[in-house]
Amino acid sequence: MSSHTISGGSPAAGGPAGAGEAPELPALPPLGNMSSRSDLVAEAIRTAILGGQLKPGATLVERRLAAQLGVSKTPVREALIRLARSGLVSMNPNRGVTVRDIDVQELRAVYEVRLQLEPWSVARATEQLTTADIQDAKALLREARREMRRKDYGALTLVNRRFHRALYARCGNHLVVSILDDLQDQLALGIVSVLWHKSPTWAEETEEHEAIFQAAARRDGIEAADLMRTHIDRSLHRMDDWERSGS
Repeated sequence: MSSHTISGGSPAAGGPAGAGEAPELPALPPLGNMSSRSDLVAEAIRTAILGGQLKPGATLVERRLAAQLGVSKTPVREALIRLARSGLVSMNPNRGVTVRDIDVQELRAVYEVRLQLEPWSVARATEQLTTADIQDAKALLREARREMRRKDYGALTLVNRRFHRALYARCGNHLVVSILDDLQDQLALGIVSVLWHKSPTWAEETEEHEAIFQAAARRDGIEAADLMRTHIDRSLHRMDDWERSGS
């Protein structure tokens, strides 16, 4: 395995990253010679961001990312443009490309759009879920509980993102799925640093996921949608409480 790592800056060996710089990641192998190389680059960077290894505000340098992943700068540039469109990174003429720093108001907007789209998509998708889909979602719930016991909340957000997608991906509307995928990315980016920092609700959310899963497993799309709506709405109410308390 290559010793290359993805990093947002140039932190001193063995020490913490400086301001605006990202810590080094575990060693990653160079990407293979595949036609979808920019997709693989985007997924590698996305995972590093959503897993918390690349922090909000970290600078992403094309040349370094290309060297670390064993690709040219072209697929890295394409990947960063794609991630900017999905809301995970920001492109600024002065600062370059940085991991986006999402605030509470931006997260509120994410939840408000999810509230309109995700219950509907879950109701539609529940009718199309296969036995394999149900087993996959059940396995993700088990994985979420393991990450919660390990207190690896970055990993937990990634698992939760996959769980939500497992329940809406078969809704039959590729545009809605694409929008929800981007919203889930933005949510995962902000949930540990903003939401769970203010209100550590991962245990309650895992129980809510369990109830949604049980409804979906019974192919009860109406109940699954109602539970998903309540699940999302509770987060909006928590943000209202923070604003009223001035926290």
